[in-house]
Amino acid sequence: MARGDLTNHEWAVLAPLLPAQPVRGGRWRDHRQVINGICWVKRTGSPWRDLPERYGSWKTAHGRFSRWAADGTWARLKAHVIALAELDDGIDWNAQVDATIVRARTRSPATRRTPLARTGPPCGTSTSPRSAPAAGRRAPEVSRADGR
Repeated sequence: MARGDLTNHEWAVLAPLLPAQPVRGGRWRDHRQVINGICWVKRTGSPWRDLPERYGSWKTAHGRFSRWAADGTWARLKAHVIALAELDDGIDWNAQVDATIVRARTRSPATRRTPLARTGPPCGTSTSPRSAPAAGRRAPEVSRADGR
């Protein structure tokens, strides 16, 4: 078990709330392994394709995450966990929020009134005479050294 994976106690709380294996079709990969993979992606902020192999295929994890979001499984799990925590007085609803604002000086670059002057062409454009003309513009005429 890797750091951040579900403990046996956490799994005992979640397992009864998860959907059962489908009657038709193939068997699903173990829910615990897939949930650990989903938690890894959400905790690290990594793309689904970077999911470590120990959690199975990234397609399986993403598919199950999306399916359970659509059918309300995640909302049901969250409501159940919150209800259990409220019974044990495990939630402190008196949270403190820091609303500190750091203001910039009046002469800082963020307070500039006029946009900066561009020093070159806009991004994605080329100054090459052989490039395709933009819509509604004529192509620049190119003179060759041999006079043609």
